[in-house]
Amino acid sequence: MAIGEQRDYHMVTNPQKEYWTVEEYLAYEEETGIKHEYIDGEIFAMAGGTDNHSRIAMNASAELVQQLKGSPCHVRNSDMRVEISTNKYVYPDFSVICGKASFADDKHTMLTNPTLVAEVTSSSSVDYDRGSKADYYRSLPSVKAYLILDQDRVHAQLYTRHEAGWLLREFSEKDAIIPLEALNCSLPLSEVYRDIVFED
Repeated sequence: MAIGEQRDYHMVTNPQKEYWTVEEYLAYEEETGIKHEYIDGEIFAMAGGTDNHSRIAMNASAELVQQLKGSPCHVRNSDMRVEISTNKYVYPDFSVICGKASFADDKHTMLTNPTLVAEVTSSSSVDYDRGSKADYYRSLPSVKAYLILDQDRVHAQLYTRHEAGWLLREFSEKDAIIPLEALNCSLPLSEVYRDIVFED
């Protein structure tokens, strides 16, 4: 499946232009207040999330905020854009930076050095989150972990960077604890999926 086809699962191509410069993209976002991902001259409006999507992201973020108090690591929400390269800009559902944050712009809107990035998937985004977007994140030298959380069931995938490559571990029991060595903490799935009710 082509990259463009994967993106279409959860983003809508803006029909106004066929090619956007980065400057045009950033100006359009500032003007409209709508988040878009920018991939090689095309922009894609981010689709809205479900209640479970929002709550899972918040549960995970809140747990990490508590655990990382007093550490050099800090959580950012889905408003923080990440620069993959000078022609790719994306929005994780949340991210964590350990140490001093580095930005590609003076306004501090384009983070360049996340340590962990995370996505909450849905049926419409899962192929993109596990495919092209995973490749984008893993291409960043600063990224030590990529976490994918499922909104429709208790399930998490954790990609961790090692000298020999990337290790994938999966967790599907609510009492499972995800080890986040890069952050020197762990994430219980019981907290991630706290009070979440799944549809049949």
